[in-house]
Amino acid sequence: MVAPPDNDVLWARALHYTHSDGSPALGGVSLGVRQGEILAVAGPSGSGKTTLLRCLSGMVRVRKGEVWFNSAPVHTLGPLARERLRRDRFGWIDPAPVLVPELNVWENTALPLMLRGTSRRRAKVAALEWLERLDVGELARRRPHQLRQAERQRVCLARALAPAPTVLFADEPTAPLHRADRAHVLRTLTTASRSHGITVVLATHDPETAALADRTVALLDGRCVKTVHLPPAGDTTEGRAACSLSV
Repeated sequence: MVAPPDNDVLWARALHYTHSDGSPALGGVSLGVRQGEILAVAGPSGSGKTTLLRCLSGMVRVRKGEVWFNSAPVHTLGPLARERLRRDRFGWIDPAPVLVPELNVWENTALPLMLRGTSRRRAKVAALEWLERLDVGELARRRPHQLRQAERQRVCLARALAPAPTVLFADEPTAPLHRADRAHVLRTLTTASRSHGITVVLATHDPETAALADRTVALLDGRCVKTVHLPPAGDTTEGRAACSLSV
């Protein structure tokens, strides 16, 4: 087992993963992510983007291959150790905004901090700061069912950023948003990454989103490729005109 390069906060080698039904998801993916880098993982639906992020974050254990975080192996960790790693060092944003319905907006945002042991008062201050940055501070006392979908997604982004994670994994974070909301969320995400030194691994099928990253890794059928065809922004229908992203 060879240790990864010192300048890579995340490093993976020859990752293989097979779904429970036997279908292959990853077929030997290798990559490195530098500290503070925004890396886009681009590819069409079913290319393995989400599976790759889940393997890199320790959400699932790889079947074969290696994953390292800050020169420490993730692929050898047990479930509890991987759970602590995700809680303490990683952030995650899903395509669909999921919030705890019993909690208001600021409580949802502060929840990861309080789970780490941060006092309720300090967690609230951090939560309100990020909600203001995302222009949803006035919604702090509302419940999730009182929010529009775009507002809920902004709250999810604030929740992921409030604990200042070392790495933020964003799986199609702007998928449910309209164009204007998408631009605002992406601008906040990239600004936060630059100002706070947060490494971002972003899965997307949208070429405009991928263009904001420092670097792009293209996936097709679970393998890294040189070129992948992405649908135009706002068009996910198969068979329509595609644009080419080369890396």
